[in-house]
Amino acid sequence: MMLVNSPDPVIDANLAIALDALLAENSVTRAAARLHTSPAAMSRTLARLRRILQDPLLVRAGQAMVPTPLAQSLRDEAAAVVRSLGALLSPGTGVDPAGLRSTFTLQTADLVGAALAPGLLQLAQQEAPGVSFRIRAEELEAGSALRDGRIDLEVGSIDHADPETHVEELVSLRMMAAVRPGHPLTEGPLTPARLASAQHVAVSRRGRFSGPLDAALAEENLHRRVSVVVPGHLAAMALATRSDVVCLVPAALPGAAPSPLTDDAVALGLRLLDIPLALPPLTIGMAWHPRHTADGAHHWLRNAVRRTLSAPARPTT
Repeated sequence: MMLVNSPDPVIDANLAIALDALLAENSVTRAAARLHTSPAAMSRTLARLRRILQDPLLVRAGQAMVPTPLAQSLRDEAAAVVRSLGALLSPGTGVDPAGLRSTFTLQTADLVGAALAPGLLQLAQQEAPGVSFRIRAEELEAGSALRDGRIDLEVGSIDHADPETHVEELVSLRMMAAVRPGHPLTEGPLTPARLASAQHVAVSRRGRFSGPLDAALAEENLHRRVSVVVPGHLAAMALATRSDVVCLVPAALPGAAPSPLTDDAVALGLRLLDIPLALPPLTIGMAWHPRHTADGAHHWLRNAVRRTLSAPARPTT
């Protein structure tokens, strides 16, 4: 859009947007409504545009306003400028997944990684065949690893995020007791006392023997025996299929759609039993560094994780 002989050389994007609205509506009042401003403010903007372009642009014809020849010639160009401004200033999330050629690194616990991988692979095959995934164990300090790019996304129980880290909660789960078919606990109602009397396997990367279940049992003056501690849920579930130990497995809240975090326990044939104690819910979320928030490729990754773990799927952000 050529603007020449202007006594006002400072032109901002708002003038182009106002010109587009005025030429599209042929009305100060309607243009003001379109841009959520007042007719008086739009009249002042029109006066400024008239000075800059040295043309009345819109003139009175009876009860209506009609464009001048210059205004008619500028209409399409003004609309194109506004579209270009919108594309320039929009968040960078309009990437075409089919054109992505990326490897994303995610840090998760073993059970979360096992639940994520099938869904992510399926979505990548359908939408982004050039994408691959590297899933790491929880071995890096997440804040610094996200900051320096060693991992793109942390997924799991996020309880140690740095203030700068963006965190989104994905799903809340409950813990259930998982045992092999034919385990004595499958016969008759499961009571806190019967649960405490069984042998247990605990999951802890730090080798801890106690957790929320022990605190809940202590409220009932009960104590369980943890026979072995393993670093991951998959190992605990494998042990439960081969012995009489009880392991804990995350599952969907009552009334919610099944969670993929329970799929491996089901595939192993474990029986899931409601725990007759008030345990805190397990919240699974994802964390990323803010520099990736508006990145189109990372936006696709976050949405893919959201769709894989959340049920039903939520709107993309």
